[in-house]
Amino acid sequence: MTRLVLGPLLRHVGHADATVWVETDGPCTVEVLGHREHTWQVGGHHYALVCVGGLESGSSTTYDVKLDGHVVWPEPGSRRPAPLIRTLETGRALRIVFGSCRYARPDAVADDDGFDADALDTYAKRMALRPVEQWPDALLLLGDQVYADETSERTRQRIRARRDVREPPGEQVRDFEEYTWLYEESWTDPDVRWLLSTVPSSMIFDDHDIADDWNTSAAWRREMQATSWWEERVIGGLASYWVYQHLGNLAPQALAGDELYQRVRTDGGDCLPMLREFAAAADLEADGQKGAQWSYRRDLGDVRLLVIDSRCGRMLENEDRSMVSEAEFRWIEEQVAGDYDHLLVGTSLPWLLARALHDIESWNESVAAGARGPRSARWAEKLRRAADLEHWAAFRTSFDRLAELFACVGRGEHEGSGGNPPATVCVLSGDVHHAYAARAEYDPSVRSAVWQLTCSPVHNVVPAAMKVAFRVAWSRAAEQVTRFLLDRVARVPPQPLTWSREAGPYYGNEIATLTLEGRSARLLLERATTSAAPVARLEPVAELPLTGAGGRHGGPP
Repeated sequence: MTRLVLGPLLRHVGHADATVWVETDGPCTVEVLGHREHTWQVGGHHYALVCVGGLESGSSTTYDVKLDGHVVWPEPGSRRPAPLIRTLETGRALRIVFGSCRYARPDAVADDDGFDADALDTYAKRMALRPVEQWPDALLLLGDQVYADETSERTRQRIRARRDVREPPGEQVRDFEEYTWLYEESWTDPDVRWLLSTVPSSMIFDDHDIADDWNTSAAWRREMQATSWWEERVIGGLASYWVYQHLGNLAPQALAGDELYQRVRTDGGDCLPMLREFAAAADLEADGQKGAQWSYRRDLGDVRLLVIDSRCGRMLENEDRSMVSEAEFRWIEEQVAGDYDHLLVGTSLPWLLARALHDIESWNESVAAGARGPRSARWAEKLRRAADLEHWAAFRTSFDRLAELFACVGRGEHEGSGGNPPATVCVLSGDVHHAYAARAEYDPSVRSAVWQLTCSPVHNVVPAAMKVAFRVAWSRAAEQVTRFLLDRVARVPPQPLTWSREAGPYYGNEIATLTLEGRSARLLLERATTSAAPVARLEPVAELPLTGAGGRHGGPP
């Protein structure tokens, strides 16, 4: 009998439809609530994405998964609640959980004292004990779902058994097959697997999904392209991302119009060559050639979610340096059209950083582009990589353009708004291994509250040196020093806005919950801890209203 390898993952959920993703160990017909889909094959692995329609708005429907007519999920004897598809309902409050940087799974690093409890695993355990009414409506994973360049001992053993690790990339992941091992390791965690089966998830990659510093600069790309192993890595990474993460981001209507997906699901053979060709073309976008669009949009009732790719679609040559291409930026600007209560912008890299760090990144971009001559440019490039100076601040033209877009939305000047701005514009990010909330300060004509909300990591190690560096970067003294120096020695234009830190920085493995009810919004940050308890639990470190003054902040930074 065919076996379920991974999933089910509940991905898109709308008012009347949903998609459910699975991986199986052989070809079969997958059935969910009477809707059937035959598996398709990539690199000897078998997948299906079942589109379920005909659901009622605001309904809760339990489901099971059948392979060739045999029920394989829920597993026999499972004590966890049955998986549910809870459709959207206009006017209902939304709970959106988000975070980034989840390394492997708890038992993969059980012998490593540097790792605290996995926040997503801990959240799933708690969720299973709570009433359905308290479950989140969506999960947003903002990058580094897998670590291709930092493998666990379990994965390293499999790599060593497959090939000679004396050849590059050594014990890092090399190709599509090895990427499948990373997803298997991460998504078979029992508690997280159950959570993913019943909470709709949206995802986007970050650098470690491919490699540390992925697409930091044109010079970095040229060095990687000169190696013997990079081509297989990036093709395997993007092809596996398309299969495991990207497809589930799309609504059934978008899937129906997706030419590549329709070719894959109807091909009948092994589609890895087809996906290799696609992935190679997608990778070339940073070199100025036509690629793929990984950014996407979801409407969650009266909440607009716009997720931006801030990695693969970068334009990296100095004269055309941008976080995304011109065509994709125009697409982003088009997606804010409409009348909604809240605009959520998911991007793995924070738009607003600690001000001192933000100014340094803008300065570094200018110097690396040659503003101080070729010798300084080489030094600035080394600094950029060593200190990860590659966020929106290091793509200054893109930062300014996004700032103006948010101002336009916040004034109610965007198309279809009727002059009514949303209550909030919230940028949701990860990457930087600490959590914080910062509020953008525009002129009074911007009536929306504009926030940067960052939560990272979900499960990783936060070195002591990193904690010190970010504490210093967030300090008022550091901001004043960098501002003083840059005003005098750098030719960097003044920032188009200011911002203030309202909560954080907080360290540890954390998860964030954004609650949206009508035009009100609030943020809860929680940290996973095992202190004074036999098992991991979540403790609140910050509670912050986003649509009013004040807030409650708790827990040591």
